[in-house]
Amino acid sequence: MIYLAEFVGTAILTLLGCGVVAGVTLANSKAAGGGWIVITFGWGLAVAMAVYTVGQYSGAHINPAVTLGLASIGELPWLQVPGYIAAQVAGGLFGSVLVYLAYFRHWRETPDAETKLGVFSTIPAVRSIPANFVTEVIGTFMLIFGILGINANMNPLGEAGNGTLADLFGTGVAPLLVGFLVLAIGLSLGGPTGYAINPARDLGPRIAHALLPIPGKGGSDWSYAWVPIVAPIVGGVLAAQTFVLLGFQV
Repeated sequence: MIYLAEFVGTAILTLLGCGVVAGVTLANSKAAGGGWIVITFGWGLAVAMAVYTVGQYSGAHINPAVTLGLASIGELPWLQVPGYIAAQVAGGLFGSVLVYLAYFRHWRETPDAETKLGVFSTIPAVRSIPANFVTEVIGTFMLIFGILGINANMNPLGEAGNGTLADLFGTGVAPLLVGFLVLAIGLSLGGPTGYAINPARDLGPRIAHALLPIPGKGGSDWSYAWVPIVAPIVGGVLAAQTFVLLGFQV
């Protein structure tokens, strides 16, 4: 059940997240030209809806950086990590295929290949691998640190240390707070790279872009693809380790 939940949650994330990018950027969409504010709100709400849907079953990691960060501090068995990540990447791919189908008539009408890739995966505004890497590390650090902080606020309601992500993210306002956290990261730190902050969110849709028969799509920019995979993992593990080293309650 936990792996199915991660698949479904990440599919919802990319369906609504990549979907808002498609709506704002593809030609002749009614949402065309909506701008960065619409995109960041769309992604924030996408995360919230995904967490509300599957949080009670798996904790709604929907992000390998969350999974590896939690595993690094003993909050998730390492034996479950491969299954979580495989389900997340597969869900990301599936959700983006649904976006492709939903906007089927708009791909041919959109002339720019980079715009089409941008629906699926992140593209840096100014390509500088070291700078892009650092941006993704910082953004993901804030994401995981914030999630752990939101989770920690649940513990005083019961015995200290007894709260889990599944307990917190299954009900209540916490999933919405995580969505607001993603919104804040997008508004504040998303400009340089498009804020992947999630390897599955970028890799799954990038694979879909490479495989789908999108008219005039161009390449999938695999030379950059490792950055939104590796940097979020580094940022996620650093955030989890820092949270514990500071003595904060997980």
